[in-house]
Amino acid sequence: MWKVRHQGSPLALDDLTLTQVAEGLADGRWEPTDEVMGPDDKDWVPIESHPQLEEIAAELEPPPPRHYDDETRLDMNALIDVCLVLLIFFILTTSYAVLQKRLEAPGISGDKVGPPIVTKDKVEQQMIHVIARLEGDKPVFQVEGQVVDKDNLESELRRYVKSTSKTQLLFEHDYDVPQSAVIAVLDAAKGAGMEKVSLVVPDKGKH
Repeated sequence: MWKVRHQGSPLALDDLTLTQVAEGLADGRWEPTDEVMGPDDKDWVPIESHPQLEEIAAELEPPPPRHYDDETRLDMNALIDVCLVLLIFFILTTSYAVLQKRLEAPGISGDKVGPPIVTKDKVEQQMIHVIARLEGDKPVFQVEGQVVDKDNLESELRRYVKSTSKTQLLFEHDYDVPQSAVIAVLDAAKGAGMEKVSLVVPDKGKH
């Protein structure tokens, strides 16, 4: 009877026929490198080297190479995910730090910022004074103390700009003057080419 064992193994299957060994080899139960011992053999011999089995072993296709997990291989997908999370974190914290720095930056001076103060001399030297008041239900416009019709505001301002070289407007109006009258003065100043308009804040208590 025949015996078969895996290469170098102390355990073996015995009481096999030559046909059973050949079938086991063909079915893949044994590999050509496994060892066999026939009835007339005195020692173990690789199946592929045994005279009665080497032809059968040669006809078999070589088994596919075994793949073993490489424990040293690094999973780059997880590493990339971690890098992306860190990158987003650094971008957000950097943007927040810059924004916080801008918000907390001190001003140039410690003085409180309030409405600009226009002196009388500045008005006389650089500004054309326009007043809009409400007389009855009708707004009345004054340019440098002279009553001017609404339709002539732009031409009158342009005349003052040319004659006095003043390019700034000081606009004063009552609280109850219609918004359309305020817009009319601002449009006239723009049409006359005036560079700057300073508004005198109306007193709500005065009418």
